[in-house]
Amino acid sequence: MSIEAIDIKTRAAVYAALGDPARLAIVDRLRLADASPAELSALVGAASNLLAHHLRILATAGVITRTRSEGDRRRAYVRLKPDVLADLHLPPRVTAPRVVFVCTRNTSRSPLAAALWQRHSPVPAASAGTDPAARVHPKAMAVARRHGLRLTSAKPAHVSEVLDKDDLVIAVCDTAHETLTNHPRRLHWSVPDPVAADTDAAFDAAFAELDDRVTRMAKLLTDNGRDHR
Repeated sequence: MSIEAIDIKTRAAVYAALGDPARLAIVDRLRLADASPAELSALVGAASNLLAHHLRILATAGVITRTRSEGDRRRAYVRLKPDVLADLHLPPRVTAPRVVFVCTRNTSRSPLAAALWQRHSPVPAASAGTDPAARVHPKAMAVARRHGLRLTSAKPAHVSEVLDKDDLVIAVCDTAHETLTNHPRRLHWSVPDPVAADTDAAFDAAFAELDDRVTRMAKLLTDNGRDHR
């Protein structure tokens, strides 16, 4: 069988999996952020057994995967596999005057995400932490330099000092997402904490995942007509 035939079969399985309104709604939601099964159940109004059926079809087609929370280990999150819908050319679905990336300590994932966002989008970005540390992690600054970004001006800040009610908040760690429950506009990217491993490889992996997610999200989000000059 040729590579082209294999690719056609794979794409056909994806399109077949999306041929149900509930599954399409699930995928639309996951294009923006990761979500728990409970959130997806509420979204599509499906009982747990029916939701499990939908998720199984999406997983079999290679559309989604699941991860365990680094914060509350009892929780699981469903996420879209990168690039699986790249050829669908779906339109933007979100507007916001500013994006604020949040993690717990505001030392690596959130400042890196904000710096990457400024590279890919004219919509302003900031970062904050639910329990900020005293400084940005040196390995986060190093990985940023390796990719042509600068974090030297970044200083960890508490969410209460940064957030406005109209901001789109993207929690880039499980603990921050599970802590920050009162902001009306919040999305979640379940990005593993590179500080836990404290290796260059872990920071490179976190940077690569954030770069991929930011690149995709920047295509889906527009501002509210604010002049950014």
